Amino acid sequence: MYTHGHAESVLRSHRTRTMENSAGYLLPHLRGGLDLLDIGSGPGTITVDLAERVAPGRVTAVEVTENALALTRAEAARRGADSIDFLVADVHALDLPSDSFDVVHAHQVLQHVADPVAALREMIRVCRPGGVVAVRDGDYRGFTWYPELPGLDRWLALYQAAARANGGEPNAGRRLLAWAHAAGATDVTATSSTWCYAEPAAREAWGGMWADRITGSAIAGQLVDSGLATVDDLEAVAAAWREWAAHPDGWISIPHGELLIRPK
Repeated sequence: MYTHGHAESVLRSHRTRTMENSAGYLLPHLRGGLDLLDIGSGPGTITVDLAERVAPGRVTAVEVTENALALTRAEAARRGADSIDFLVADVHALDLPSDSFDVVHAHQVLQHVADPVAALREMIRVCRPGGVVAVRDGDYRGFTWYPELPGLDRWLALYQAAARANGGEPNAGRRLLAWAHAAGATDVTATSSTWCYAEPAAREAWGGMWADRITGSAIAGQLVDSGLATVDDLEAVAAAWREWAAHPDGWISIPHGELLIRPK
């Protein structure tokens, strides 16, 4: 199960992601004419950016359901991107030939899958020797914020519980290198980067998004249905996010692990 779901509040956040703010570590390795596989393409904002960067090479966008892939199709159509193919597939068992792509990319995917090591093996398998596999994932336990509101501590505990109940690993960023080694990768470059929100508009966007998300997206239903939280609990967490967003000293840093794997 995808912990976040595809509610408006989730998509509002995901649509702010671009090639520059979410795949900067990969950009020096991209050029025109490369064929790229984008796993977990979601609302397609990064996917279309990548397609524009590697044109006339083609991009194949992968999602686990047709409904999710329809979001990518819509963004590609909106921006007139005609070099993207679309595929419903499971990253654990990609129905694709070996050595098919110059670049295999996944942003915020491995934290949600049942077996990230198997997923990485598949990503390496479909990447051509000399190509690059690029993955980036957040690390929820590494989130740091101020003011240190108890309601946000509660949010983090609830999110971690929900993600793990769905078979995911919310602290994936710190584990990426270990997963790559377990998948047999030997030529690996590990880096990290952060998103930071401190300006009033950025705080309002991030805090307001999570206030809406914790009360009105898939995770809200999961937490209530499982007995991990009550509706009142979630409303209190939402209020904490709004309090944080309104605070003039509000600040949050969100770390990400990143890997570049060079298949042999």
